[in-house]
Amino acid sequence: MTIEKTQEFLKVFGFIFFLISSAKADQAGGWNRFRGPHGSGVAVGCQPPVRVGKDCEAWRVPIPQGLSSPVLSESQIFLTAVREDELMTIALDKQSGKELWRRFAPVKATEKVHRAASQASSTVLVDEQYIIVYFGSYGLLCYDHDGNEVWKKPIPTPQTLYGMASSPIGFGEMVIMVLDDDRNLPGSKLSRSRVVAYEKATGKEAWKTARPFSRSGWSTPIIWYHKVGTDLVVLGDGRLNGYDPKTGEGKWHTTGFSRETIAVPVANRDHVFASSSRRGGDGDAETNPKPFWDAILPFDKNKNGKIERSEMKVPFTFPFRPELPIDHPGFGFPMPVDLKKREERVDWILSWFDKDKDQAWSEEEFMKGFKDKPGKPLLVAVRPGGSGNVSETHASWSVNRNIPEIPSPLLHDGIIYLIRAGGVLAATDAQNGEIIYRNRISSLGGQCTASPVYANGHLYLVASHGVISVVATGRKFREIHSYDLGEESETTPAIDRNSIYIRTGRHLISFRKSK
Repeated sequence: MTIEKTQEFLKVFGFIFFLISSAKADQAGGWNRFRGPHGSGVAVGCQPPVRVGKDCEAWRVPIPQGLSSPVLSESQIFLTAVREDELMTIALDKQSGKELWRRFAPVKATEKVHRAASQASSTVLVDEQYIIVYFGSYGLLCYDHDGNEVWKKPIPTPQTLYGMASSPIGFGEMVIMVLDDDRNLPGSKLSRSRVVAYEKATGKEAWKTARPFSRSGWSTPIIWYHKVGTDLVVLGDGRLNGYDPKTGEGKWHTTGFSRETIAVPVANRDHVFASSSRRGGDGDAETNPKPFWDAILPFDKNKNGKIERSEMKVPFTFPFRPELPIDHPGFGFPMPVDLKKREERVDWILSWFDKDKDQAWSEEEFMKGFKDKPGKPLLVAVRPGGSGNVSETHASWSVNRNIPEIPSPLLHDGIIYLIRAGGVLAATDAQNGEIIYRNRISSLGGQCTASPVYANGHLYLVASHGVISVVATGRKFREIHSYDLGEESETTPAIDRNSIYIRTGRHLISFRKSK
């Protein structure tokens, strides 16, 4: 072997070793971050029960309110919660559900959040040594597995539309956080938005990169191990960005996403796939406005078939999610409590469709104006290896249908699965973006905020009203089972060797496959 070939072999071998060691570090503990290994939602080699139900319920324990998802170590479960403004991290025993320890953040919950959100929304990061927790009201906290504090890192609370939800992820010996801020001035060199890496062992800042084009977002990043390298991928306001995870140096970006990005990207060696609905949750480029008009008709108090300015009083709002009841906090556009600001917001909303300036919406005006809404939902496949703006050069395909607002996509065996509000499940070919099937799961319906998870040939899908449905993977739709949990559930389940753990509004439940 020549010296040149030997050097090339050593480079390739070193790169492969780096990928393997980094991947192992990222997956320590199995389901150790939001959506499990690499944020994929895929539990390889695990066999939780397919027919989830009372007969396989191992335990059900009460827990305080929170919207963080459970994560797992070899023997423990970790989650965050809030009760009477006390922010807490809780560890439970996987076998019994017994609480092992509870630690409180050094400050009260002061972060302003939407009524449908929580001040305990970010999911814990676990590795073989540390438990790393983020609260928008405080910053980062690090514990060992016995609950002893290792370090703490106060971080000023970013200003957001609804509250912080992005979760920490690990890369080797670093923990990475996306801290995007609405006070950001797009393009300004004095960017408040940034992505930051901290040393896991000490909390010391390792690197920081400004995100000058980004305002608040709610997506958690991923590490993408692809065929030509490794990227930190961050989906945010209008953009998907790729960074060098070792240094934070920006590498590439693609545009076309909505103002409000929530879903976690997924990836294989050939592509990273990222999605966002149109602002307000529309998942199709061509959305039927009739359900939205029907949802707003209860505000027509004089029953003249119009929504007049005088009828736009509390609790009036513009419906974002017509499948929800009017009094649900996620039903419509957030409205200010301050009366003057509310009146200004109502005037602005009225102007969207009131083209004849008669201080009212007719059904005809509403329908036409709705169809002319700007922006579009998007799912895009991006190839690795690009530099700068790769929107035109490295996008293999994109589609504008079936895009969920909150749940992340799930990629398995060449198929991307997308679950939307109303219980609509779509399967998309990851190679070309073609729709394989689109079916409504009758047992789900309503809102879906939990992301799908996979194990043992099946998808587990949880609707907000508390029904879990199990669907076989593959190119043909087959619903296998459904079960009513008995209470609402809005968080993504966790999976290990033989169990699935589901957080509801009041409990954490373990369903375990018998031996």
